[in-house]
Amino acid sequence: MSNTPQRATSPSKAAQASQVQPTNIPAGAALREFAYAEIKRRIMTLEFRPGEPINEAHLQTLLGIGRTPVHQALHRLEVEGLVSIMPRKGVMVTPLSLNDVLDMIEVRMANEILCVGLAAERADEADLKSMRDIVDRSPTLIARRDVPALMGLDMQFHIAISAASRNKVLGDLLRNLHEKQARFWFLSLSDPQHLQHVYEEHLQIVDALERRDADAAREAIRQHVDEFRSNIVRSI
Repeated sequence: MSNTPQRATSPSKAAQASQVQPTNIPAGAALREFAYAEIKRRIMTLEFRPGEPINEAHLQTLLGIGRTPVHQALHRLEVEGLVSIMPRKGVMVTPLSLNDVLDMIEVRMANEILCVGLAAERADEADLKSMRDIVDRSPTLIARRDVPALMGLDMQFHIAISAASRNKVLGDLLRNLHEKQARFWFLSLSDPQHLQHVYEEHLQIVDALERRDADAAREAIRQHVDEFRSNIVRSI
């Protein structure tokens, strides 16, 4: 871990293009949520790189807000394991650990299989329509190579499956695992072919759920998670 004094983050030119000060900044207590969401988004999409120091004054300027909501957001992100706050050294984006994500994928595999099996039994027509609508939005985003939007769409898809399982505990567990893995998901999509593969895997899952074929749905999601694991290993 570097002892270099804290500096402002220096994203690539491509990332700088997205670092326009947000508009419609909320007032009052909502600032805390705004700061949290904006900083977290930049970490998840690797605009703030793993292991990179974050300067709080830079964040205040970037977001157009004061010190208190930024400070509160960073402490919340520390609890989630996305940043490390080191006394007398400052704030750093938590580095990525391949061993950690492989452990999470192992837990996710077992629970995704359970979840999709329950969804095959319990999903109603509204659930199935929601999943189909989410998947149908993928081709346009793939054509644009809009990786942040595709990452959000993937999260929506898996949340929809969790909702259809009618098991809140299982859904909360999977949501937490997806959020912890998001940076790896973003990193893995450096391969353009993987975008198309994810779309095709989602189609297989939805097709199986619409047929109420629990075995096919479980096999489809097993392959989906396994492909994610393989792509992560290739990407790191």
